[in-house]
Amino acid sequence: MSTAPPPAAPTLTDQTAPQQRRRLRASAVDRAALRREAYFFTLWRAFQAAVLAFFVFSPAGLEVTELRQPALGRALSVSYLIFAVLIFLPTIRARARLSWLAAVGIVVDILVTATARAVLDGPDIGLSLLLIVNVGACALLLPFRWGIGFAALAGAATTGEFVLTGIYQWSDRGSAIETAMLCVTYLTAAVLCYQLGKQLRDSLALAEQHGARAESLAEVNELVIRRMRSGVAVVDQNMQIRLLNETGWHLLGAPPSGKRDLRAISPVLASRVAEWLGAPKEVEDSTLQLRPDLPSVIPRMTRLGTREELYLIFLDDGSLVSRRAEALTLATLGRLSASIAHEIRNPLAAIQHAAQLLEESTELPAEDRRLIEIMLNHCHRMNGIVENVLALSRRERSRPESIDICEWISNYVTDYRSDHFLDPETLHQGICHANVRAVVDPSQLHQVLGILVSNALKHGHRPGEPARIVIHALADSESGFPTIDVCDSGPGIPEAMRERIFDPFFTTSDVGSGLGLYIAKALCEANQASLEYLPEEGEQPSRFRLTLARAFDS
Repeated sequence: MSTAPPPAAPTLTDQTAPQQRRRLRASAVDRAALRREAYFFTLWRAFQAAVLAFFVFSPAGLEVTELRQPALGRALSVSYLIFAVLIFLPTIRARARLSWLAAVGIVVDILVTATARAVLDGPDIGLSLLLIVNVGACALLLPFRWGIGFAALAGAATTGEFVLTGIYQWSDRGSAIETAMLCVTYLTAAVLCYQLGKQLRDSLALAEQHGARAESLAEVNELVIRRMRSGVAVVDQNMQIRLLNETGWHLLGAPPSGKRDLRAISPVLASRVAEWLGAPKEVEDSTLQLRPDLPSVIPRMTRLGTREELYLIFLDDGSLVSRRAEALTLATLGRLSASIAHEIRNPLAAIQHAAQLLEESTELPAEDRRLIEIMLNHCHRMNGIVENVLALSRRERSRPESIDICEWISNYVTDYRSDHFLDPETLHQGICHANVRAVVDPSQLHQVLGILVSNALKHGHRPGEPARIVIHALADSESGFPTIDVCDSGPGIPEAMRERIFDPFFTTSDVGSGLGLYIAKALCEANQASLEYLPEEGEQPSRFRLTLARAFDS
């Protein structure tokens, strides 16, 4: 078994090929069996011809045989021997028409046997008994009607020889009972041999059917193993790799196809397997770093219940396992947070309403009004956190449509400035490439930009300076995909924190929930878009870039 990666899975149009191959193979098996039977049949005919020649030409044969017509007997013997040799040669060829050879051969056998009974006195009954084998072999090779027909022809020839011998007194005539028994024997042999051949052919077809099913299951198993996301390796007790699927091949660093020694390919994994063999229960399924340039793996070993000592190793990509666990944790946390946020919302609304009623009172001193203002600010903050959590848990499916991003950004900037009372210097549209269309859900894109602009207004400026936010609508110079850049004039995000800014609940602010950028990235992924942070380019210290799906008409 090669350690090279297996070929690609067959396409839908290629799946009929295995069935065609199996049908052709079944036909080839049947033809091979027929050729083998015809081969031995012709060998038997050559033996019959040799026996006849022995009685005609051998001094020992002539002691028990009387030639009524010596010239005819010798010519018949030589001709039959030559015919037996000539009809034997085509059975060696793969394309010989074996059914016709069998039909012609049995006709000649019947005529030669009947003639030999007439010209020979002594071995005539023996030659008739030898013909039974020919009739039976013919029934094996040919259809039932042909087999019965040639058996009837053999009986008719025997009966005709009996009648003519009695009329012309060529030799001592056998009894009528003997002739009748020979005819019945020919028919019986044809029927029994046909039934035997039918059972053999049915058994061969059943075996071929089971073999085809087993081969089909083997192909499915091979395809499943090859396409498994987990790496699969089978090694023997000498640490030689017997089987390695495509994922395992990549996780082991794509070793050459001729390299099968696990100790040479991955000494770390070989050491873990040896440790497991020494104490299987003490070895944990912990993460293993095979090489610095390869992802970490989690190996799991088990013994195969085969006669040969083989070990099955599953290799799981550690990063994938971590991401699955993280996704499961986030999903559970999201449902829990949504439940908690829902329970908080009602009492929070009551507190906010009560504070607003107190604020309307004319008898409150300034100190109490300041406390009420603090209460309302924190209520607004908590309400924003609740809204973010609820939006995270009940995010709707995107409804993408084709939009002109330059025109859409222009309208967005105008509406946002109007709604938040911003001047053009605080938020404005920058570079805009005309006729650049993208496929995206406009409402979710509005939500993403709202998060980015809101963050830029809060954190995207230096102390003592006003915020300066620019939104560019571009087409990427290399890929041509539509992009939207949200740039600010702030100090940027420290390099140590850039890898975590899209994690849920991660924030560097005392008043943030840490869900804004996480929600924005999730919304982008729902629209087959991407969101990334690009620091320090030109006059903009930092920017967030949205790369959108390109419209077909762009």
